[in-house]
Amino acid sequence: MAETPTHSKISTRNVNVFYGEKKAIDNVSIDVDMDNVTAFIGPSGCGKSTFLRSLNRMNDTIVGARVEGSIFLDGQDIYASSMDVVQLRARVGMVFQKPNPFPKSIYDNVAYGPRIHGLASGKAELDQIVESSLTRAGLWAEVKDRLGDSGTALSGGQQQRLCIARAIAVDPEVILMDEPCSALDPIATARIEELIHDLRGKYAIIIVTHNMQQAARVSQRTAFFHLGNLIEFGETSEIFTNPREDRTKDYITGRYG
Repeated sequence: MAETPTHSKISTRNVNVFYGEKKAIDNVSIDVDMDNVTAFIGPSGCGKSTFLRSLNRMNDTIVGARVEGSIFLDGQDIYASSMDVVQLRARVGMVFQKPNPFPKSIYDNVAYGPRIHGLASGKAELDQIVESSLTRAGLWAEVKDRLGDSGTALSGGQQQRLCIARAIAVDPEVILMDEPCSALDPIATARIEELIHDLRGKYAIIIVTHNMQQAARVSQRTAFFHLGNLIEFGETSEIFTNPREDRTKDYITGRYG
């Protein structure tokens, strides 16, 4: 088994992802820590979302997808046969591109995970988890008097914050965000970016974004992907002002993408 650095929350070593015969990710090794927001950038179809989904085994749900190499969460191989995938996805939460609240009340959207994972001993404790999750997601003040309303009745930006509250409610260690603002207007996007800033350090956060300005605003570390390869990974400020690789420079300056 490959060695993994102990300070990293997630470590990947020589990861390849295939869809059938097609290789979508080629030999990617990366370490993600708790202290920094990590952004994955790169042109459409470069593999960044595929790689993100391999970090909580979402690719398991795709017929013909397979992952080679090692991915560790706190030193545990997440593809080991002993790994409980339901527990893994509670520990490594996901927020998708399009807000996808359940067709349930705002309260039940947030309470759903804690209920099925047995995290609350009774109604009072569940109420507390719902309130604290919505508060952390910056939504409590807006919805506290309408918790019985459907989550789907909220605005797009509120729905996305509800999905973040839902992810937080099961007390994850990592939050994966796959283009979480691409369906949102600029004001809602700014709220989500503020939220990412507030959550930094409480969770290891990885965000896939096609918006380089967003990556520069919200992340401290950036990984640039191209054609399934990890081209460069380092401090966000360095990647954007002084990239080591020509392909990174060409992408950042808009020569392709």
